[in-house]
Amino acid sequence: MRIKNTVGATLSLGAVAVLTAGCLSQSGGSGGGSGGDQASDGTVEIMYGFTDSSSDQFQADIQAYADANDIDVKFFPTPDFNSLINTRVAGNDLPDIAIFPQPGIMASIARDGQLTDLGDVVDSADLDAMVPGAVDAGQVDGTQYAFPMSINVKSIVFYPKPAWDAAGYQAPSTLDDLQTLTDTIKSSGTTPWCFGIESAAATGWAATDWIENLVLIQQGADYYNKWVQHEVPFNDAGVVEAADTMSQLLLTDGNVNGGRGSIATSNFATAANPMFDTPPGCYMYRQGNFVARDGGFPDSVLADLDNQVGVFPMPGESADDKPVLGGGDLAALFSGEDEDSQKIMQYMASADFGQDWAQANGFISPRTDFDTSNYPNALTTQMAEIAYDSTSFVFDGSDQMPGEVGSGSFWREMTSWISDQEDEQTALDNIEASWPSN
Repeated sequence: MRIKNTVGATLSLGAVAVLTAGCLSQSGGSGGGSGGDQASDGTVEIMYGFTDSSSDQFQADIQAYADANDIDVKFFPTPDFNSLINTRVAGNDLPDIAIFPQPGIMASIARDGQLTDLGDVVDSADLDAMVPGAVDAGQVDGTQYAFPMSINVKSIVFYPKPAWDAAGYQAPSTLDDLQTLTDTIKSSGTTPWCFGIESAAATGWAATDWIENLVLIQQGADYYNKWVQHEVPFNDAGVVEAADTMSQLLLTDGNVNGGRGSIATSNFATAANPMFDTPPGCYMYRQGNFVARDGGFPDSVLADLDNQVGVFPMPGESADDKPVLGGGDLAALFSGEDEDSQKIMQYMASADFGQDWAQANGFISPRTDFDTSNYPNALTTQMAEIAYDSTSFVFDGSDQMPGEVGSGSFWREMTSWISDQEDEQTALDNIEASWPSN
């Protein structure tokens, strides 16, 4: 869900209604093509779901390319992307290009025959240059209907660099090492972790990322993908193991700043801020790269990221195992016969796309050959390289699950369990029971 990937979206939920109304008035009737064969109207409409500063940076990047290539572009950002794209598909009022925050919705539209097979549009060498698991998220039944035009990285543990170095702590190489480090920090008299899952109507999603990350680490990518597709039950032993590990790391008395009772009311974007107090209120915070932006870490920290913040990847079961949980924005093409739309898709898949956007600290390229000197600081480069060096990269699980689970029971039951309103097994059983039958 987009709210996971953009701090600004979460912090401005009150403006959603106004923004949605404005976007509805913009949409008009300038759709793209049905099934990729409708003739171009001379304008390439790009519809997407991010509406914070990233929208401005994205538009500036695309507009510069469009101007250089005499292409007329119309941008349609909307915080209500998921429902509006379905409405427009149903009404045959299609954009030329859509950028999906969730692969599940993209896949459903592709199976209905509305999206263009990108095999003859995007050079295979460009796809091969991208993080493999992120590219896989754009495939439906073996056909490439979308590709990641940007990614985010969620398997990141942040720490307060000066205090961390002064204490002599080292990044763990394995999941067992992470548990040992947690116990070591706790024995020193400091709470090891900061953790918060409050996110207004989306409260609970930050906990789902923890479960997903641990399922991936402990069971591997194949198991993870089967679980996401419900080929493995939600209350299977492998998922129980992930929840047990999460409980040991975070829900043990004394392991989280503010205690277990504070987690559900502590906002995910600012939960890490006690980490930068003197002395630190915690030493570790696992979250996506997007918290190291406006609306997340304190301004004083953001002004000096490389000196104030360190990161390490969530470790695997062994030192050689480097699985990464992530997400991203998947670009798909409706107007397959329109040459201008094809050109923009080709540009978004290229190594040239996103250079200025990256410098503005709002973009991580999915391409492993992206020039990392475009990133504005060493911290962003480190976070990008966690994805580039991954041994497996999987897309956010709840974003691929049916809505009643991924953004429904999974969020709710994690919140109830963490808040100690029900036990772990009950939460997992309830999520399993909520999975739709068809």
